[in-house]
Amino acid sequence: MRAEIFPNNDGLNLVEGPKKILSLVRRGVPLANPAMQLQVLNEIPLLEPDGSRSQFAATLAQHGCRELRPVDLEIFQMNLGKLCNMSCRHCHVDAGPDRRKEVMDRETIDACLLALDKTGAHTVDLTGGSPEMNPHFAYLVDELVARGKHILDRCNLTILLASGYTHLPWWLAERGVEIVCSLPHYRMRNTDAQRGAGTFEKSISALRRLNETGYGQGDAHKKLTLVSNPTGSFLAGDQCSMEREWRHELERLHNVRFDSLITLNNMPIARYLEWLQDSDNLQDYAETLLSAFNPGTIDGLMCRNTVSIGWEGGVYDCDFNQMLALGSQGTANIREFDPKNFADRRIVTTRHCYGCTAGAGSSCGGALSE
Repeated sequence: MRAEIFPNNDGLNLVEGPKKILSLVRRGVPLANPAMQLQVLNEIPLLEPDGSRSQFAATLAQHGCRELRPVDLEIFQMNLGKLCNMSCRHCHVDAGPDRRKEVMDRETIDACLLALDKTGAHTVDLTGGSPEMNPHFAYLVDELVARGKHILDRCNLTILLASGYTHLPWWLAERGVEIVCSLPHYRMRNTDAQRGAGTFEKSISALRRLNETGYGQGDAHKKLTLVSNPTGSFLAGDQCSMEREWRHELERLHNVRFDSLITLNNMPIARYLEWLQDSDNLQDYAETLLSAFNPGTIDGLMCRNTVSIGWEGGVYDCDFNQMLALGSQGTANIREFDPKNFADRRIVTTRHCYGCTAGAGSSCGGALSE
């Protein structure tokens, strides 16, 4: 897959990304519509052992959970936009260089800060797209530092090599921002297959720069977390054993160090859903998720202690619901955020939620059970 240099438009630095993987929106395909994604998932002939039609709420009820309710709000997640310098095959956000207009503006960021101040959330999770490409990224980080929040920057690594962003490893280190980096595998083949040719080499270069600034060396104020998700239609591997293996191999092969590794199951939405359809893996993957349902993951589901805010200010129970336009029952928009209403809500679930409860579970913080 050949890389293409995307032009610099609207004052935003756009760098290399896989040419053949344009966003669903850019291609105008039916799956660009979240309602169509939900329809596809709902039409899968997915059955329980007793022959009844499988639905996530019914599966929860079978395990004594009549409805999913929140616990204390701890994590305030902000999607700063769908603009990204990459276009990965598995992307559940359908992000890419062609999503230039879907970027959170300053007014919405300020509304998020006002809402944050009403909560007891201790962590702010900045995601995208590539959150660093939001023109107000530096302003937001400094505002969060002033509030004493723990900040997560979900970084695709390659952005750290792009013109206008090479200062970020040092800038983020000065502010004690935890960097959570996507890296599908510690070998080139699997990483490039998912994220585009040349991605692995750039990722390793970026990780070395982070190590040079003190990230990945055991400093709690410069924490470097890697995120691995499968490159095919199977569940994430054992997080503990993978961390040991990756720690050994990345240092042996590339002299790269990190602090922790988390594993995520791929969610059957957006471009990964398209890949499942095109590769004739959708039915098998859906059955894999259902058969691997683990009731031990329910207590730790991220939708229970997290609020997810979209680039326009919409409020959602989780990042995946956000991409499917399944708004929270607590508050429609962050500008009218009421912590009490949000705490009293019922969490919205559909079939895609099996992705978070399969195997050891999957959340923005990694596996949920042993």
